[in-house]
Formats: sequence, structure tokens, C-alpha cells
Amino acid sequence: MAPSRGFPNALRTTENIFLCPSCSYRTFTTSASLFSGHNRWSKIKHDKGKADAAKNKQRSVFAAELSTASKLFGPDPAHNPRLADLITKVKREGFAKASIEAAIARGQGRSLTGQSLENVMVEGILPNNVAVIVECETDSKLRTLQEVRSVIKVSGGNSTPTSFLFTKKGRVVFDVKEGVGAEEALDAALEAGVMDVEEEEDGRLVVFTEPAEVKAAGDSIAKQLDLHIATSEIIWEPNEETKVGLQNDSAARELNTFVDLLQERESTVNAIAMNVAQGALAEDSWKDLQSRLSS
Repeated sequence: MAPSRGFPNALRTTENIFLCPSCSYRTFTTSASLFSGHNRWSKIKHDKGKADAAKNKQRSVFAAELSTASKLFGPDPAHNPRLADLITKVKREGFAKASIEAAIARGQGRSLTGQSLENVMVEGILPNNVAVIVECETDSKLRTLQEVRSVIKVSGGNSTPTSFLFTKKGRVVFDVKEGVGAEEALDAALEAGVMDVEEEEDGRLVVFTEPAEVKAAGDSIAKQLDLHIATSEIIWEPNEETKVGLQNDSAARELNTFVDLLQERESTVNAIAMNVAQGALAEDSWKDLQSRLSS
């Protein structure tokens, strides 16, 4: 058989496919390994995203607890046993020293440099008509406003009033105490004038109050039941009739990406609320999103 004109060292097979002599006995087959590897990588990224979200949520909880302890009982751990215990706890969990100091300072309404902090609230609409409220405590109001609005824009949303879709409430979370759950706390909660009482999966007691009553109600219940206040804050709870049901993982991932980008670019974020409902979303995806939000 004559060599091909364009390929002097190639051989022409009966199927008119050119093969070099050194490859004439080599077989080529497709394999599922690429797809297998891709799926494995996707799973690793998904698992890492969930782990990162859990870590971010834990850091947010630590910061909130430190700030609350500083606000209620003072910034000096030598004269604030609650704060001293928390510092020991969060250090053991690897919470950075700078983050501890920033949280304690925030409880006093100041930044690490001693400047007074201002509360900043930014409202917006994200893809799929999801309303969002972002609250920050910052020593540079203009910079924070610009940064948060920029993240909303690059995430496909726009800044616009949305607070009318939410109800502002006080929320107090108490440390777990054996024998004290929602039922046992009902009388004390009613006396304190709270709006609602819940018990979290980990056994912590949670009460909701009018915004102006959050401190008084928390102190009253803590005193009556000998409880420690873990966090005391004002939240934005979405009104039930305005909630947007999420229909797939793609919608949830968009919101997760928004939250992660926001926290990456703006360190002063204190709380994020969205008017979302689980809808058709899988349970693990729903919990993943919830772990990133404040309400």
C-alpha cells in the first residue's frame, strides 16, 4: 500500500483513517473517568461550600455572643465572668484574636481603632424576586453603603426599599439549661410580655419581643429562670405572605454566592435577612442557605 502524499510516514487503513506506524497497534477507548472525576470534584466543592458556610455561621454566632456579653456586662473579662468564659470557649475553637477584640469593641459601639460605629441598613431585591435586608455596624457609613450596594448589583439585583415585606422584632437566645425548655419558660415569658417562645434543635430557648422590649424581656426571663443570655438582637423576620418559595438548587446557590461575596467584601455585616421559603428545595440545600442568614 502506497504511503499517503500528505503523511509520508502514515498508513491508510480500509476505513480511510490515517495512523502512524508506531500507533497502528494501539487502541483508543473512551472512559467515564473524566465524568467520574468531574462528579467527585463537584461533590468536593459542594461539601466544602457547606463546611465553609457552617464555619462562617459559627464565627457569626461567636461574634454575636461576645458582642452581647460586652454590651450587657462590660468589655473587661476580669470583671465580666460571662465574657471571660466565652473568650476561653471561642479561642479553643480557633476564633482569631483580632475577631475576638473586634466583637468586644462592637459590643461597646466602637471599632478596634476606637471610632464610634454607625448602624447602616441596605435594602434590595435579588434574582427570583427575593427581598434582602443587610445590616452593618461601621465606622465608615459611605464606604459600607457603596460596597453593599455594589455586591447587590453584581449579584443581579438592585437596591430598593423592601423593609415593608418584613416585621422588625427583638430576639433573645438563652444558653441551654437542663430542664428549661419552651414549655417550662412559658409563664416567665408571658410575664415578660414576649411575642413568642421557641426551642431550637440544640435545646436553646429563644424568645421574640417587640424591638423596644428586647433587653427588658431578656433580663426578666434570665433572672426568673437563672439563664444566661447568649445573644440579644433586633432582627427582620419576613412576613409569611411575602415569602418566595425556592424551586431548585440553582436559585439557592445564587443566594449563597451573594451572601459569601458580601461577607468577603464587607467585614462590617452584622445581619442578613431574606424573605425566602423552602419551596421545592431539598432539605440539605435549605439548611445550607439558612445557616448563612440571620433570620
